[in-house]
Amino acid sequence: MTGTLAWAVVALGIGVVVVRRRSVAVGLVTTQALLLAAVAIADASSGDEVAAAVALAVRGVALASLFLVIVARTREPRPVRAGIAPLARAGLAVGLALALTWLVPQIGLESGESERAMLALVAFGTAVVATRRATLHQLLGIVMVENGLVLGAIALPGGASLAIELGVALDLTLIAIVAMVFHERIFAEFGSGDTAMLETLRD
Repeated sequence: MTGTLAWAVVALGIGVVVVRRRSVAVGLVTTQALLLAAVAIADASSGDEVAAAVALAVRGVALASLFLVIVARTREPRPVRAGIAPLARAGLAVGLALALTWLVPQIGLESGESERAMLALVAFGTAVVATRRATLHQLLGIVMVENGLVLGAIALPGGASLAIELGVALDLTLIAIVAMVFHERIFAEFGSGDTAMLETLRD
């Protein structure tokens, strides 16, 4: 993976950290996943690697479809405000990315840029989960962490195996389906996907 592509994926990630609209965040994460799939296809040197890359692309499209169904079925009466302002979220995400880069030893990827980009995506996804109150944004943060791991798998010398890619794609899809069910139950109960409303629950 070239440095330009790696940092393009990272730029999409910081966009997910700061945007308010759920549909825009879905588009950014999906673009990120499809870019990674395109890189995997371009770097593929065997039939198994091509199949793994196609599995990544199918996973990206399938998750995007699920997320857009969630957006259509659970229209928020007003945007769910995050607990932290956008610039503060971006600063926190970048700070966490820098901390991971400093703390995590070399992983052995093809380039230092790929390692830094992978850690940045993991940091950005973690920041989204920690700072956003909308359930869908939190799910997108988990997907972004997984995109970072995919980037690392692509940048491994020799690439990742088809079995690993298919297993990760299946696991993440199941997580997304379970999270979608919980999101719709929360929305049906409170009329919003704002997780802060769960604080009103009592035994």
